[in-house]
Amino acid sequence: MSAELTVGVIGAGRVGAVLAAALEAAGHHVVAASGVSAAAKHRIRTLLPGAVNLPADEVARAAADLLVIAVPDDALAGVVTGLAATGALRPGQVVAHTSGAHGLAVLAPAAAVGARPLALHPAMTFTGTPADLDRLPGISYGVTAADAGVRELAAALVADLGGSPEWIAEDRRALYHAGLAHGANHLVTLVNEAADRLRDAGVLNPEKVLGPLLTAALENALKMGDAAITGPVSRGDAGTVARHVRELAHTAPDSLPAYVALARRTADRAIATGRLRATDAEPLLGVLADSTAAAAGHVGLGEAAK
Repeated sequence: MSAELTVGVIGAGRVGAVLAAALEAAGHHVVAASGVSAAAKHRIRTLLPGAVNLPADEVARAAADLLVIAVPDDALAGVVTGLAATGALRPGQVVAHTSGAHGLAVLAPAAAVGARPLALHPAMTFTGTPADLDRLPGISYGVTAADAGVRELAAALVADLGGSPEWIAEDRRALYHAGLAHGANHLVTLVNEAADRLRDAGVLNPEKVLGPLLTAALENALKMGDAAITGPVSRGDAGTVARHVRELAHTAPDSLPAYVALARRTADRAIATGRLRATDAEPLLGVLADSTAAAAGHVGLGEAAK
């Protein structure tokens, strides 16, 4: 464990409260947290019983060693600017945020008053409940730090949390976060879209059907990369895809643009890796091109499904 730190957290949301509780469990002392909503107050009571609920500026003053700011991305700059302007930050204090999209630039007002900036993003989805604590060991953290001392501290904190650091350059933070959001957030949307279409087809328990299939697909994708691609697109089955398009256009037209976009991207990757020959892909690509135009309203849906 690293040296015990006195910690405060601004924003007792799903991420902030859980991360602070994990730091407390690792031997650090979380003395204060800020939370206004009923949900945030409940998280402080249940996850951080030893912390006092204080306004943000008072939390910053109480956090002698480490201040964690876990607020929504678009609110982060305003919070940091306000803390610096009110004199709540001090030289030598480490000020860390948990945003994946932001790096150190958003912490410039804190650095200007002598605080040491740190971007520390846990690559995990959170519910804001004690169950999250069991998911933290083994996860990665996207870390950006300017100087060697803060990098050393960040590495120690991540080790305390049972994680692994991924050092992200300042100008790659948005790309890093886009990769995570594209994978995790869009996965949730994709799974729920699939479940809805199965319900439309009369499946009573789509979760039971999808569970084994999607688990295997995810495991294979992580292990095998594009070699895990299967299904009608990878085989160039234009007729099957055309039937999909026709049925989606009739039953769930809002799902059609996403289906077509993902099918086209799947085809591109299958062609690039040699799993689908370009000549075999031509009829399929024609169906997808017509369907893209139909989804955009340029031609009739019936014409696209021919």
